Amino acid sequence: MPNFVDRLQHAWNAFMGRDPTPTYDYGFSSFQRQDRPKFTCGTQKSIVAAVLNRIALDVSSIKIEHAMLDENFRYTEPIKSDLNECLKVSANIDQTGRAFIHDVAMSMLDEGVIAIVPVDTDVNPISNPEFDIRSLRTAKIIEWFPRMVKVRVYNDRTGHYEDRILPKRIVAIVESPLYAVLNEPNSTLQRLKRKLALIDIVDEQLGSNKLNMIIQLPYVIKTEARRQQAEIRRQDIEKQLAESKYGIAYTDGTEKVVQLNRSLDNNLMAQVEYLTEQLFSQLGITKEIMEGTADEVTMNNYYTRTIEPLLSAITDEMTRKFLTREAREYGEAILFFRDPFKLMPTSNVAEIADKFTRNEIMTSNEIRQIVGMKPSDDPNADELRNKNLSQSSEMLKEKEQSREDNQNE
Repeated sequence: MPNFVDRLQHAWNAFMGRDPTPTYDYGFSSFQRQDRPKFTCGTQKSIVAAVLNRIALDVSSIKIEHAMLDENFRYTEPIKSDLNECLKVSANIDQTGRAFIHDVAMSMLDEGVIAIVPVDTDVNPISNPEFDIRSLRTAKIIEWFPRMVKVRVYNDRTGHYEDRILPKRIVAIVESPLYAVLNEPNSTLQRLKRKLALIDIVDEQLGSNKLNMIIQLPYVIKTEARRQQAEIRRQDIEKQLAESKYGIAYTDGTEKVVQLNRSLDNNLMAQVEYLTEQLFSQLGITKEIMEGTADEVTMNNYYTRTIEPLLSAITDEMTRKFLTREAREYGEAILFFRDPFKLMPTSNVAEIADKFTRNEIMTSNEIRQIVGMKPSDDPNADELRNKNLSQSSEMLKEKEQSREDNQNE
C-alpha cells in the first residue's frame, strides 16, 4: 500500500496539470527551428545542396570518439569523458552527437571554414587552460583577429544567434580541405551555382504570363502620329486579353501576329552538365554514389578521397584545441573509426568473419556484435585465437587455472 500511495503522490502526466495552471516565461519562440544550419545564398535552391548534404551525411555516419592510445599510438579504449558524451550522445540541448557532426560537415562545406565553440564548460576556458567541455556548437566566423575570432553562435538560452569574440586557442577552427573546389570565388562549384542561377532566370522568363508576340500593322511607323496610333492599338489588344474570360482578342484582317514564345537556343544546359561532371570528379563522387548503387571499389575510393580528409580536418583540430598537451602526451586523442563491414554484401560477411577470427584479428563476440547479434556466454567466444587449431593439454591447463584464479578473486 505505501508504494501505491507514493506512486499517486509523485506520478506525473503531461496532460494532467494542477489548477491553477502555472504560467512561465519560456523566452523567445518561433515556428521554425532557429539553430538549424542554413545554406548560403544560391546553394539551397540548386542541386549543390543535395551533393553537400550527401557528403555531410556520410561524414556523420562515421564514429568519432575521445580515445586512449598506447605508447605506439594505437587505439586501446574509449575515455568516459564529457567530451566523448558530446561526440557520441548529446552535443547540446538541441542536437545529438551525430546531428552535431552533420552540422559541422555541412557548414564547413558551405562556408569553407567554421568554428566549433565549447559553449558549456566546467571552468572558464579563457583563464584556465584545462577545462572539461559539456556542450558544443557550430559557429560562423564573421571576423578575424591575430589571436581572436568573432563568431556568430546560437544561444540556446535566448533563442537567438549572438556574436562573441573568443580566443583562437579554445575554439576549434576547421577549414575544409575542399576549399579550392567548393568555396574559392572562381571555383567549380561557384561557377556551377552562377550557371544554375542563369537557368533559373531564363525559366522564370519563359514561365511568366507574357505572350511575347509582335503585331505587324498595315502601315509604316516612322512618324510620331503613327507611333501613337500603334501604341493605342497595342494597349487595345492588351485590354481585350486582360478583360476576356478566356484570353481572346481580335485583330484587323490586315494585321499580322508573330508569336515569339519559343524555347531559347543557348548552351547553358551543356555548360551546367560539364561543370557538374567536373565537380563530381574533383570531389570523388559519381552518379552511382548519389543514387546509392555504387560498388565497393567506388565507395572505398569516395571514402578515401572525400570523407577521410574531412574527418581528419575535424578530429585533428578538435584534438589540438580541446585536449591539452599533457593529455596528448598521456595518450588521449580524438579518433574516427569506419566500419568496413558496411560496404560488404551479406554473402561475403561469413567469409570475412572466418578470415578475421582465423588470423586472430577479431574474436567471435566482436563479429557477432558487428552483425547485430548479442554476445555469446561461451568463454571461448572472447578468445583471440584460431578456432580451427586444436589446443594442447598445457594450454588447456593454463586456461583452466586462469579461470579458477579469476573466480577466487
